[in-house]
Amino acid sequence: MQITLERPNTVRLAALPPLALYVHIPWCVRKCPYCDFNSHERTGDLPEREYVDALVGDLEGLLPSVWGRRLVSVFIGGGTPSLFSPEAIDRLLSEVRARVPVEPGAEITLEANPGTVEAARFRGYRQAGVNRLSLGVQSFDDRMLRAIGRIHSADEARRAIAIAREHFENVNLDLMYGLPGQTLAMARADIEEAARSGAQHVSAYQLTIEPNTAFWSRPPRLPEHDACADMQLAAEEVLAGAGYEQYETSAFAAPGRRCRHNLNYWEFGDYLGVGAGAHGKLSFADRVTRHERIKQPRDYLSRAANTLAAENTISASELPFEFMLNALRLVQGFESSLYSDRTGLPLNTVEPQLARAERDGLIERDWRRVRPTRRGRLFLNELLEGFLAGETPGRAPDSPGANRGSRTS
Repeated sequence: MQITLERPNTVRLAALPPLALYVHIPWCVRKCPYCDFNSHERTGDLPEREYVDALVGDLEGLLPSVWGRRLVSVFIGGGTPSLFSPEAIDRLLSEVRARVPVEPGAEITLEANPGTVEAARFRGYRQAGVNRLSLGVQSFDDRMLRAIGRIHSADEARRAIAIAREHFENVNLDLMYGLPGQTLAMARADIEEAARSGAQHVSAYQLTIEPNTAFWSRPPRLPEHDACADMQLAAEEVLAGAGYEQYETSAFAAPGRRCRHNLNYWEFGDYLGVGAGAHGKLSFADRVTRHERIKQPRDYLSRAANTLAAENTISASELPFEFMLNALRLVQGFESSLYSDRTGLPLNTVEPQLARAERDGLIERDWRRVRPTRRGRLFLNELLEGFLAGETPGRAPDSPGANRGSRTS
């Protein structure tokens, strides 16, 4: 007799998950040809005051949904948030604290590019309350930086890291591999320099060509999948040897320096999203919702009283995939109880999918935890496809998934 486990049509959350805040600042100096984020080239003076006003109004509109909750982290991303002055960031964080309780010692991250102008501002950002700086280095090879359209040089990146470490005890470096014309030796050299830099965190992403980018219209010649897989393995080997712990597909941290904000994403926590094009997720006792803000900065500024572009409830049939899409990126996977805590569904609703993934060698589990195997991490796309509504896991093909290193935030 075959037993079919039906998914419930409703969810019941016993407790709400941790809450974070994502703030999107959409402007950059020049749009990178691989970038599919909501970013827009600066054409003149930035409307710092008006945009912070709009962010505050945006946040105030979300307050009734989160009364009584505290922020565990704040992440200011972009675009290039370091184009905003330290004074604007200081005002933004002060306005946030005046409206939502922020946990003592909360992680507050600012993304920055390694240009000289931004680096000179790092002290001001630290004084404003930012305690974690994320530098978009991408490569220490000038040839590779030119190939992907970056406007800083390798030497500017090194200088920015040195200045950042003077003012911040928690610095992340974003690197990319699988770049046009890149060899394994070149990728390894980048990782080795990052490991020597003294940064507390390294994020290593494989370059993927996304729709609506310049590279999509004019694709460069990239290394083959097997070569990219070797680059990923080299990153894991080099960073492990330097004392970093890999805790997510593309994230490596010194002891005690995991990114708390991104961990909240991966553990299917909640986050408010404010700013042009920002996305958010909120849980209630009987539902889990997502919201999205207006994308165009000029429209966002002109409609500060109502910046909502879309809001929807995630159906019970979609929740398993939404949860697994995040949690199975973690090297240690997730505690079994977390699934029901975050989705309001019992874990046995995905027992057929888990059993198939286990038989295919993509996960391993016991009574307490579900985790991806090394094979599961290499074939993450195929593992995740098994949890799509109405789908059952298929056997992984013989080449790595192309999006193993895609960014999540």
